[in-house]
Amino acid sequence: MTGEANKERRPNAIDVNDVSISYRILNNVSLRKTLFHPKEINESFEAVKHVSFSVEEGGILGIIGKNGSGKSTLLRSIAGVFSPNSGSIDLHDHSVSLMALGIGFKEELTGRANAILSGMLLGFSEKEVQKLMPAIIEFAEIGEFIDRPVRTYSSGMHSKLAFAITAMLETDIMLVDEVLSVGDENFRIKSMNKMRDLILDKDRTVVIVSHDIPTMRELCHRVLWIHDGEMREIGDPNTVLDHYVDFMNG
Repeated sequence: MTGEANKERRPNAIDVNDVSISYRILNNVSLRKTLFHPKEINESFEAVKHVSFSVEEGGILGIIGKNGSGKSTLLRSIAGVFSPNSGSIDLHDHSVSLMALGIGFKEELTGRANAILSGMLLGFSEKEVQKLMPAIIEFAEIGEFIDRPVRTYSSGMHSKLAFAITAMLETDIMLVDEVLSVGDENFRIKSMNKMRDLILDKDRTVVIVSHDIPTMRELCHRVLWIHDGEMREIGDPNTVLDHYVDFMNG
């Protein structure tokens, strides 16, 4: 799946142009210091620095890098969770979903209500989500808990429902952040098989953030290596991943 030379070029689904993303660093400071010395707490951390790349329709891009390199920050910006400080991201009117652990539910709402809310945030109508609800419930394997508040869920149930919602509400662009294995062993096998089906759909555009190098080699058409917020290399998966492994082992 790594060869690109013989592929007919398709329109871009994602264009990331000179994107930079910064966080404000909030330390424990007093109100007095905040009022009288505001410059002292106005520190920021640049998590992503002038990153540019494109992904064509049906393309699969992997993003690799050590922890804290800005991978998840970049993915969340593509998903629209927050806006970049500078630069632009164009999804060309494609629908997009983010599959990531830690993306929160409304804890007081039931699993069913959260599924409906999540679907509507992805651009689906309530009727469309309701139609898919049986499939979501069956895949999530949480039974009657679907009608209980999410605050009563175990972490495993939370993860299963989050995965099921995103997997069943299929979008044009799927962003995957370190969720290639979820739950117990049987569910991990099932989720991996579903993930492969979603990713290998030739019309779906996928961006995967992962440390799972064998999976990246198998699935991705290209790989982007980010180091300390900057693009280090982008291109053929085997070439980029070999360079990354050599760097990490050096």
